[in-house]
Amino acid sequence: MRIAQIAPLAEAVPPLRYGGTERVVSYLTEELVELGHDVTLFASGDSRTRARLIPTVDCGLRLGGQVRDPVAPYVQLVQGVLRRAAEFDVLHFHIDHYHLPTLAAMGLPHLTTMHGRLDLPELDALFRVFPDAPLVAISDHQRQLLPVGRFIGTVHHGLPADLLAPHPYHDGYLAFLGRICPEKGLDSAIRIAQRAGLPLRVAAKLDKADAAYFDARIRPLLCSGGVDFIGEIGQSEMSGFVGGAAAVLFPIDWPEPFGLVMIEAMACGTPVIAYPHGSVPEVLEDGVSGFVVPDEDAAVRAVARLGEIDRLGVRRCFERRFTSRRMAADYIGLYTALARAPNTAAPRPPRLPWNKAELSRRMGGASPAGDKHDRCARAVSIPASRAAARCSRRSTAARLHAIGTLAYTEVVSVSLTRLTRRGSHGGSG
Repeated sequence: MRIAQIAPLAEAVPPLRYGGTERVVSYLTEELVELGHDVTLFASGDSRTRARLIPTVDCGLRLGGQVRDPVAPYVQLVQGVLRRAAEFDVLHFHIDHYHLPTLAAMGLPHLTTMHGRLDLPELDALFRVFPDAPLVAISDHQRQLLPVGRFIGTVHHGLPADLLAPHPYHDGYLAFLGRICPEKGLDSAIRIAQRAGLPLRVAAKLDKADAAYFDARIRPLLCSGGVDFIGEIGQSEMSGFVGGAAAVLFPIDWPEPFGLVMIEAMACGTPVIAYPHGSVPEVLEDGVSGFVVPDEDAAVRAVARLGEIDRLGVRRCFERRFTSRRMAADYIGLYTALARAPNTAAPRPPRLPWNKAELSRRMGGASPAGDKHDRCARAVSIPASRAAARCSRRSTAARLHAIGTLAYTEVVSVSLTRLTRRGSHGGSG
C-alpha cells in the first residue's frame, strides 16, 4: 500500500532524546517499510527513516528553539499533505486535530491515532463537530473517555523485537523514566524508593511548564539522598538504564492513554510497579509483568515481592503482545478497510455549532442568506469578483474545503497547547 505517516513536529522521528509519539511513529514507519509498503513520512528534517521523508521544518520544534508561532508549521504541514494526497492509498495522522476541518470535506481515506488524553471537555465539543472523523485509540480505556468519537479500532503501541535486550539480572536500583510533571508522579516514586531502602535513578525530561512543580515538590525530596537524577536519555542508553533496574516505578496520577515506559521495561525483562490508572491494568499483567498497586504503601510491599517475578517471563509478555510487527499488522488491517470502503457520500462540511447570527458575524456581517459569491469570498478572504468565477467552477469538495477553514479557529487553540507541550509524551509516553 502507499501510506503517508504524518508525524508531530515537536521532535525528530525518532527523537534525538526521549519522546513518545514520535518514537511510536518511527517504529510503525520502519516496520511498514520492512513489510514492503511504500511509505512517506511527513516530519521534521532531522528525522531518520528508510521511508521517503518530506520535511516541513528543518528540525524538531522543541529543541530547535527558533519558532515563535508553532501553529504555522502545522498548517503548512497539513497543506503539504493535501497537495500530495493523490499519491497515497491512506493518510495516517498523528497530529491531534489540525487536519480535521479540511479532511472532513475532502472524502480522502484517512485515520487519526489519538496519542493524548481524551477526558477534556474541549475534545467532547470538538468531536461533536466532527463526528465522522475516523479515530484510533491506543488503549480501550482511552477511547472510553471520548464516547462521541468515531473509533474504528484500538491499536496498542509496539517496539521492534530487537530494540531492547532482556536482562535476566538487575543491579539493585529502582528506575523512573519519562517526563517530570505532576501526573507522572515522580514525588511518589522518590518516597516509594526511600521507604523500600533502594536507590532511585531518574532519567526524565523537564519542560519549562513543569519547572514550578519540580521546585516545589521534587527538589526538596532530593536533599534526603538516595536519588540519582540522570536527566533525559536517548535510545542508545535505554537498554542499560532500564534493564539494570530491579523495577520501573510508574505511580501515575492521570488517565494514562498508554504508557510506552511500561512496554520498554517489559522488553528489557524489567517488571513495572504501577498505579491502576488509565491503561495500566490493560497493559500490565499483575503478578506476571509487574504489580498493579493502589497506593504508596502497596508499592513498597510490591518492591519486597520482586523476587516472585520471572524477568524472562516479563520479556515473553512483551514478545507476545507488544512488538512493532503486531502493531503494524493491526494498522494494516485498518488501512485496508479504509482504502476499500466505497466513498459514496458527497463531501460535507463539519457540523458547525453556529446559528445564523454567529455565522454572519464570523463572515464579516454578510447575511447567510445573501449573495452566494459574496459569502464565498468572505469565507476564503478573496475579492467577490474572483469568488464568483471560482464558485461557478469549483467542485463540491473544494467549496466545502473553503467553508471548513472557518472551523480552524475552533481547533487551533486546543491543538497548540497539547502539541507544543507534549513532544510526546505527553502522548503515548
